[in-house]
Amino acid sequence: MTRHVLVVAHGSRDPRHAATVHALTARLRSLRPGLRVEAGFLEFDAPSVPGVLERLAAEGADEVVALPLLLTRAFHATSDIPSVLREARARLPELRIRQADVLGPSPLLNAALERRLYEAGLTPSDKGSTGLVLAAAGSTDPEAIAVIADIARELRHTGWCAVRPAFASAVSPGGLPRTADVARALRAEGVHRVAVAPYVIAPGRLPDRIAAGAAEAGADVLAGVLGPSSELARLLAVRYDEACAVAQWPASLSA
Repeated sequence: MTRHVLVVAHGSRDPRHAATVHALTARLRSLRPGLRVEAGFLEFDAPSVPGVLERLAAEGADEVVALPLLLTRAFHATSDIPSVLREARARLPELRIRQADVLGPSPLLNAALERRLYEAGLTPSDKGSTGLVLAAAGSTDPEAIAVIADIARELRHTGWCAVRPAFASAVSPGGLPRTADVARALRAEGVHRVAVAPYVIAPGRLPDRIAAGAAEAGADVLAGVLGPSSELARLLAVRYDEACAVAQWPASLSA
């Protein structure tokens, strides 16, 4: 039996997105040299997820663990990726395909986020006087929005004087707070320093929107995206191990 790993990313017209995905895939490959690790995209970039799966099947692969490069269980995790994998299973019955869990929430993601803030100029001693804007991409999924709010509350208990969620896109019935609005609100409350931490993996249109919101509000610090960090690579390995720990492949996964 040969088992392969497929890192599944959404894809973007921004070339920085694919470069980040490939760099992260390379880090995972270095952590698990005995595994064959590939990257595939849902749209915009190549290779496509179906194309990679077809090639692996043609090369004699038995099992593939698909690792969604996603931070929450929003639309892509619950609809797009399952649909693509379901179609692949129908075309490639000889290939057993498992979808692993999404990356977040995880302490490893929180650690990566804080490290990006320190790389942007903050120090651990700054936390008590810094208000943090946790800037996510956004979603119409209430569960995904709630997860970001929960992460903000969790980070608040690690020493930041305030942590508030913000979103770069998507609109709920009541509206979602924008990066610039949240940063201004923290400033109006008298927070000494305002930092914006993008809770996104790769550069692109939405992270650029987060950066524009930070600049618009005059935020003091803007961290980089999570990117191909060691924490994310380790987290992908964890999600792979969790997927492999299941004793049997449910019939619905191989149907």
